[in-house]
Amino acid sequence: MLKNLDLSQVIVLDIETVPQYQSYEDVPAHLQELWDHKTSHQRKPEQSAHEFYERAGILAEFGKIICISLGIFSFQNQSYSLRLKSFAGDNEKEILNQFASLIEKQSPSLLFCAHNGKEFDYPYICRRLLINGLEIPAHLDISGKKPWEVKHLDTMEMWKFGDYKHYTSLSLLAAILDIPTPKDDIDGSQVRQVYYEEKNLERIVTYCQKDVVTTVQVLLKFKGMDIISAENITIVN
Repeated sequence: MLKNLDLSQVIVLDIETVPQYQSYEDVPAHLQELWDHKTSHQRKPEQSAHEFYERAGILAEFGKIICISLGIFSFQNQSYSLRLKSFAGDNEKEILNQFASLIEKQSPSLLFCAHNGKEFDYPYICRRLLINGLEIPAHLDISGKKPWEVKHLDTMEMWKFGDYKHYTSLSLLAAILDIPTPKDDIDGSQVRQVYYEEKNLERIVTYCQKDVVTTVQVLLKFKGMDIISAENITIVN
């Protein structure tokens, strides 16, 4: 499939998420009870629901999207370049609206690519669209489709080669494939702190875009192609 993959029909994406509320104390009582129940089997025996709440961003029922970054390929002068576009802010509904509006204008043959996208990014976006009362774009709506009819790409799934137990981080893949990555990234576990305490959304957007670039480079490596040089990567508004 990758050999014949038309990159002009691929959009690489990554999302950044945080808990809906800054702290556990801010969560309404009825949602606290639901959070306690939902995470009872995920927490360590000595870990309280209060302590575990800093991870609420990974669950679509208790988190929200603060940034969606996209990588869009273009081919000119016999080589590929990449345009980066991000939707970010405090208003999740507006972020999702802008994202959906852009996607709905794309070709029906559009493919998404993300690292661990099938387990995280794609379903998370769909769930938050529904929660916000928005329609799921046809490109993302997989209801009623058989597994082999779902064309979304996932670089982590590609690396598994059918091994369901195998998890490989994007940073590890980049390292073993000799893909240069910036050393000044924040860690994914720090996004909540940077958003709520530092209130530095721009830093999070930069981090999200860097993950998109790394995923792009991994996909190119999988296709046996050269990675895209920094001068051929641009950020668009």
